[in-house]
Amino acid sequence: MIVTTTNSVEGSRIGEYLGIVTGEAIIGANIVKDFLAGIRDIVGGRSGAYEKALRTAREEALRDMAHEGRARGADAIIGVDLDYEVLGTGNGMLMVTTSGTAVALE
Repeated sequence: MIVTTTNSVEGSRIGEYLGIVTGEAIIGANIVKDFLAGIRDIVGGRSGAYEKALRTAREEALRDMAHEGRARGADAIIGVDLDYEVLGTGNGMLMVTTSGTAVALE
């Protein structure tokens, strides 16, 4: 499955547009990650725990979207957009959403 932010697939022609497909992932930030991130904020540096959680959520949302595309018979998903939001009490949840257009290639 080709997944791209561009509106075409180089070297291929789009034969049919199969509709918008989406994927979502919501993960919670636990107290240990919050504590470790707080320490890094004080001493500087990157928060590996949050980066890993963000990467995991993004991969799950993309995988979910690709699964929906495959179910529609798509060869590719074009025009992919990723969005990130914080949710919940005290912004304790991270939501990643993806959307794109499923297409069949000629």
